[in-house]
Amino acid sequence: MADLLRKPDAAYGKVHHITPENAGWSYVGFGLYRLRPGEKAAEATGDREVILVLVEGKAELSAAGRDFGEMGDRMNVFERTPPHCLYVPGGTEWSALAISECTLAVCSAPGRGGHEAQVIGPAGISLEERGKGANTRYIHNIAMENRDVADSLLVTEVFTPDGNWSSYPPHRHDEDDYPRMTYLEETYYHRINPGQGFGFQRVFTEDGSLDEAMAVSDGDVVLVPRGHHPCGVPYGYEMYYLNVMAGPLRKWRFQNHPDHDWIFQRDNG
Repeated sequence: MADLLRKPDAAYGKVHHITPENAGWSYVGFGLYRLRPGEKAAEATGDREVILVLVEGKAELSAAGRDFGEMGDRMNVFERTPPHCLYVPGGTEWSALAISECTLAVCSAPGRGGHEAQVIGPAGISLEERGKGANTRYIHNIAMENRDVADSLLVTEVFTPDGNWSSYPPHRHDEDDYPRMTYLEETYYHRINPGQGFGFQRVFTEDGSLDEAMAVSDGDVVLVPRGHHPCGVPYGYEMYYLNVMAGPLRKWRFQNHPDHDWIFQRDNG
């Protein structure tokens, strides 16, 4: 079985630490801190760029020798308000001092020195509806290719209502064949509301060489090294996930699964 489902390492502190080395790939890194008021997190970026996403709570942030002050106003991720986010270039350091209990995501990928440290949210981020029927979900495009805010990183967050499917119809982006498709590694940081609930995610290839179906709990991370990766949440619970993608080219081009593309064609015809 592939090691695609990552549980939190602890209740507080750095609870996720996913690197290209321990993920077995080349681009995406994902870390997550859960901090109590007064606790601090700090890291050097090295040769990687970082987008800090305040998933929940308030913190004082500094990066690249600049003090960005107090950021964050979403105390519960399921409020669906746009997140406060900070871009940090490679070759610098960042630090966060928690003002309230906070959840801070650290999204990383290779940096090329093309952008300076800057606030990239909540301004410029709005809630968009995608899909139809039980495929409806709501998107915050934090750093997709329409926003020139990063060298490699693509970051988005998605809210999936109870009983609905997401990242559906199944699609893949695992070939470096632009413009038909781009190779993008991806992580999903899942949250479930209420927190005792669960969701499901399947990661599978068309040839069957990879086929893993996982029950995801509140706070889990799923790795998508290749293949299709739909997810769903049962009635009575809603799902949030934060996506981090990166690859050789900062563009998101995908192909739907040929068996299920008819759903997309019907809904968008």
